[in-house]
Amino acid sequence: MQVTLVHVHVKPEFIPAFIEASRLNHEASVQEPGNQRFDVLQDPADAGHFILYEAYASADAAAAHKQTTHYAVWRDTVAPMMARPRVGVGYTPL
Repeated sequence: MQVTLVHVHVKPEFIPAFIEASRLNHEASVQEPGNQRFDVLQDPADAGHFILYEAYASADAAAAHKQTTHYAVWRDTVAPMMARPRVGVGYTPL
């Protein structure tokens, strides 16, 4: 399994729109073959900080996610909403 935590910092005026775009991405992502989990988390101490918890059965399944139409729509929609570039950190589940 491959797990990635993607840290996203969103400009305050875009938080509701980011949540909606991420909800749509989540709903499509959990239908992908190889998807084990896809959560969108909001930091209660910093409303503009989100973490996307993405777990895929393999590195190939995770790479396939980046080729989907819903990912491209999400990426392009939220890019101008970000206060700084998003950062994905890979983890190995134990």
